[in-house]
Amino acid sequence: MIANPIETHVVTGSWIHCGYHLTTSIVAPALLSLPYAFAFLGWAGGLICLVIGALVTFYSYNLLSLVLEHHASSGHRLLRFRDMAHHILGPRWGKYVVGPVQFAVCYGAVVGSSLLGGQCLKVSSFPFHAYKCVACELAIKLTSQPFMIMPMPYYHYAIYLLSDPNGTMKLYQFVIIFGGLMLVLAQMPSFHSLRHINLISLVLCLAYSACAAAGSIYIGHTSKGPKKDYSIEGNSEDRIFGVFNAIAIIATTFGNGIIPEIQATVAPPVKGKMFKGLCVCFTIVCMTFFSVAVSGYWAFGNQAQGQILSNFVVDGKVLMPKWFVLMTNVFVLFQLAAVGVIYLQPTNEVLEGALADPKSKQFSMRNVIPRIIARSISVAIAITIAAMLPFFGDINGLLGAFGFLPLDFVMPVVLFNFTFKPSKRSFKFWLNLTIALVFSVLCVIGSVAAVRQIVLDAKTYKLFANV
Repeated sequence: MIANPIETHVVTGSWIHCGYHLTTSIVAPALLSLPYAFAFLGWAGGLICLVIGALVTFYSYNLLSLVLEHHASSGHRLLRFRDMAHHILGPRWGKYVVGPVQFAVCYGAVVGSSLLGGQCLKVSSFPFHAYKCVACELAIKLTSQPFMIMPMPYYHYAIYLLSDPNGTMKLYQFVIIFGGLMLVLAQMPSFHSLRHINLISLVLCLAYSACAAAGSIYIGHTSKGPKKDYSIEGNSEDRIFGVFNAIAIIATTFGNGIIPEIQATVAPPVKGKMFKGLCVCFTIVCMTFFSVAVSGYWAFGNQAQGQILSNFVVDGKVLMPKWFVLMTNVFVLFQLAAVGVIYLQPTNEVLEGALADPKSKQFSMRNVIPRIIARSISVAIAITIAAMLPFFGDINGLLGAFGFLPLDFVMPVVLFNFTFKPSKRSFKFWLNLTIALVFSVLCVIGSVAAVRQIVLDAKTYKLFANV
């Protein structure tokens, strides 16, 4: 029996479709901040943390998949994260803890994608000579926040700049333009129907990662870039804070939060299919994360900025051909739309669970009209928040610390131990317990740091600011 089937769950997907969905939800523009994380950790620390992050998330996501397969084999297929918590930990966990937390972090990712998309279109409309004093400082400030859902880099490359260097359009106008694309893509009727969009997203993430790595190598081999210095700067206190910050960036770059919803798209029997999808995803993860992190840090060392493409502009001078920078920007822009739409799915499911009629066909007027209205309103609210609160990165920092890390690192091992009850003398039990405890501590540290950042930045907040 499938638990509470609804219109938005179409269970006809294959393992390769899972790979597409997983890749879009994990391999996002946040990976462009990895060289910046390496600047606080050095070569050894950076590579060790990146490898551990990949191993732990692959392990945790596979555990979550095994729990879902176990319940599916017993005739009770769980489709949502809150269903898992309800069934395994108790009704209150699903209704009051996991459900609201997942909704908050996923909708926060939608808002963050909308804001990033607007920035991607707009920020470079500042003349190049203004970048160093405006954009770079904002990029470093925003991406240095621990545990952000998605680092909020202020892109230094330009669609708008190339067409109108002296344009006067405001940030909120670019957010609205990007929101129009989101609005169209959001009308895809089910998670499964996103498979082709997410295949394109997979290609796009490979493309901009290759561009970032190639650009870094090109600059690193010329005299245009900074002198290579891999020392860790700052006093002891700064270095300690930098290490935690770097670990935060790496950990949240691997974030997902919708594993059960992705596995729910797979046609039965589900056994083994999610593992294959994870293998596809983490093959892409290794190709993109490591290439960008290593090439970016090799080229720029401790001068790597909060988003590596920012290093392609020095003192107002573009170190790469403009067409190359524009092309990379377009790749990032369109993948952001796919990321935003995939994280909109839990919101769609909640709304359509209340509005849809399970007895009517998916494309009947009874279901189509409420679906279009509900999704349009949902996207419009996200766009409004992004346009109104351009400082949403601070809020995302808190949501990420309080949401993504518990959902992706703590809950999988807890649910596995509760479901399979491994012996307390077994290695797996203590490994799972260690993961849960370590990342619970990181959640607390990240939450405190995020609240501190909000307090520090509160005096600079301004609605509809044109940053």
